[in-house]
Amino acid sequence: MGCCGSTQNSKRDWRPLEEHSCTDIPWLLLFVLFCVGMGFICGFSIASGAASRLVSGYDSYGNICGQKNTKLEGIEQSGLDHTNHKYVFFLDPCKLDLVHRKIKSVALCVSECPREELKTLSDVQKFAEINGSELCDYSLKPSEYTTASSLCPKLPVPPSAPIPFFHRCAPVNISCYAKFAEALITFVSDNSVLHRLISGVMTSKEIIMGLCLLSLVLSMILMVIIRFISRVLVWILTILVILGSLGGTGVLWWMYASQRKSIDENLPPDQLQVAQDNLQALLVYSIAATVFTVILLLIMLIMRKRVALTIALFHVAGKVFIHLPLLVFQPFWTFFALLLFWVYWVMVLLLLGTAGEPFVNEAGFVEFRINGPLQYMWWYHVVGLIWISEFILACQQMTIAGAVVTYYFTRNKGDLPFTPILASVSRLIRYHLGTVAKGAFIITLVKIPRMILMYIQSQLKGKENACARCMLKSCICCLWCLEKCLSYLNQNAYTATAINSTNFCTSAKDALIILVENALRVATINTVGDFVLFLGKVLIMSSTGLAGIMLLNYQQDYTVWVLPLIIVCLFAFLVAHCFLSIYEMVVDVLFLCFAIDTKYNDGSPGKEFYMDKVLMEFVESSRRAMKETGSAAEGRELKPMASGTSTA
Repeated sequence: MGCCGSTQNSKRDWRPLEEHSCTDIPWLLLFVLFCVGMGFICGFSIASGAASRLVSGYDSYGNICGQKNTKLEGIEQSGLDHTNHKYVFFLDPCKLDLVHRKIKSVALCVSECPREELKTLSDVQKFAEINGSELCDYSLKPSEYTTASSLCPKLPVPPSAPIPFFHRCAPVNISCYAKFAEALITFVSDNSVLHRLISGVMTSKEIIMGLCLLSLVLSMILMVIIRFISRVLVWILTILVILGSLGGTGVLWWMYASQRKSIDENLPPDQLQVAQDNLQALLVYSIAATVFTVILLLIMLIMRKRVALTIALFHVAGKVFIHLPLLVFQPFWTFFALLLFWVYWVMVLLLLGTAGEPFVNEAGFVEFRINGPLQYMWWYHVVGLIWISEFILACQQMTIAGAVVTYYFTRNKGDLPFTPILASVSRLIRYHLGTVAKGAFIITLVKIPRMILMYIQSQLKGKENACARCMLKSCICCLWCLEKCLSYLNQNAYTATAINSTNFCTSAKDALIILVENALRVATINTVGDFVLFLGKVLIMSSTGLAGIMLLNYQQDYTVWVLPLIIVCLFAFLVAHCFLSIYEMVVDVLFLCFAIDTKYNDGSPGKEFYMDKVLMEFVESSRRAMKETGSAAEGRELKPMASGTSTA
C-alpha cells in the first residue's frame, strides 16, 4: 500500500496511451472500506432514532413531537402522546450556547407556533385556550400560568413560524440573536443604514442575478480568447515590472542625492546625527534596490525565451477548449458533486447530534449522548469530510489530465474520441480510482494537522505568549506551503498516470524528475502564467462591476450600491477563479506533455513530435538560436504534424 509496497514495476520509458492497467488497487480497497465506515455512521444514527428526533424534534423530557412516545425510566413527563403536537417550542429561543451549538432553553411540543407577539400572560393563556397549544410546562394548566415561573416563556413571546421540514418554532424577527454579533450591532446602530442596504439588494435582485450570469458568460468567453491576448498581457506585465523596478531604484537614488545635498553641517549634534542616519538608510535602500533590479533584469533576460513557451502553451490551451468544449463544464460537475456530499455530511452530522442514549443533565432535562467507543465517530466523520472532498477534487484533476493527454498525444485530431472527457472519466473509473484515493489521502494527512493547529491557535488567542504564537503561526504556514507543493506534485502525478498507467508513487517520481529538469520553465509558467490568469480574473470582476455601476445608476441613493456591487464582484471573482483554474490545470498538463515529448522525441523518423504547430515553432526557433550561438550541434529538421492536426 505504500510507495515501496507496490507490485507494479516502474516503467523506464514513457509510452503515451499504449496500454492501460489498474493502479493502486490496495488504496482503492482502503477507500471503499472507509466509505463503508461512513455509511455505518449514517446507518447507526438513523437506527438509534436520531432521524425522527432530528426531523420531528423532541422536548426537554425526551418525547418526540408528532408521535406517541414510550416511557423513559426515571423521567416523570416522558412517554407522552404528542400526536397532535407536531412543533418544538422553546421558552427562550434567544438563549444560545455557542460553545455547544444549541439553544439552552426548555423545549416543549406544541400544536401550533404563536404567529403573533404575545405581550402579556393573559395573551399566553388565551392562545392556549383557543389553539390548544400550551406554551408553559406540561405540569401547569393555563389557569396556573405565572410570569414568575421558569416553566413559562419569557414575555413578550416573539412571533414565530415553523422551520420547513424540521418542525421547530423559530422567531420571525431574529434581532434577539444580535447580542452575539457585537460588531454587527455597532455597524447597524443606525437601523436606517441596514434597511437601506437590504432594500437596495431586494430592489436590485434581478440586476444582481443578471450580472452574475454575465460574469459566467464572460468567464467562458475568456477561456477561449485568452490565447489571443496572452502575448499582449505577458509583455505588458514584463514592461511594467521593468519600469517599476527601474523607477523605484531611480527614485531612491534621487532621494539619497537630495538628502545628501540638504544636510546642513551647522545643525545641532542630535539633529545632524539623525540626518546622517537617514542618509545612511537611504544609501542602503538604494544599493539593495539596485542589486534587486540587476538580478531581476538578468533573470528576465535569461527567462525571456521561456516566456515565449508560456505564451505558446496558452495558445494551445485555447485550442484544447475548442476541441474539448465539455472541459468548460467541469466546475459545474465538481461543484454539484461536492454540494451533494456536503449536504449528506451535514445531515449525518445533525443526526449524530441527536443520536445515542437518553440521560438527564444537571438541569433535570433529557439529552442524548453516544457512549463508549462510538462517541469518537465524530472524528471519523470529520476525516471523511476532508478525504472525500479531496477525492472529488482529485477526480476532476485526473479527468482533465486524461482528456488533455488524449488530445496532445493523438497525432491526427480527427481520430479523437467523440467525447474525450467521457472517455477520460471511463478510464478513471476503470483503472485509476486507487491512485486518486491515495493522492487525496496524502493531502488529508497534511490538512488535518494544520486544522488542529488552527483550532489550538483560536482557543489560545490572547492567552499564549509571543513565542508560542510565533511557533504556531510558523507551523501553520509551513504545513500550508507543504500542502500547496504536494497538491502541485499530485496534479502532475495524475498526468503521468494518465499517460503511462503507472501507480501513484512511480508517476510522482517520474513527474518530479521531468519538473526538476525543466525547473526554469516551471518557474516561468507558474509566475507569468499565474499572473496572466490573475489579470483575467480581475478583468472579469472589473467588467462585471462596471456593468453593475451602469445598471444601478438609476438609483440616486448611492449608499445602496455598496452591498449589491460587493455581492456581484465577489461572485464574479469566484466564478472567474473556478473557470480559470481549469485553464491553469490544462496549461500544466500541456507543459508536462511537452516536456516529455521533447525529452523522448527529436523529430527523426520513428520519433516524430506529438506537439502542436505552435509549440513546434517554439522548438524550431530555440534550435535556430542555439545554432547561431554555436552552442549546439547540427540539429535535425523538425517534421510537421500529421495532416489531420488542427491549426484552429
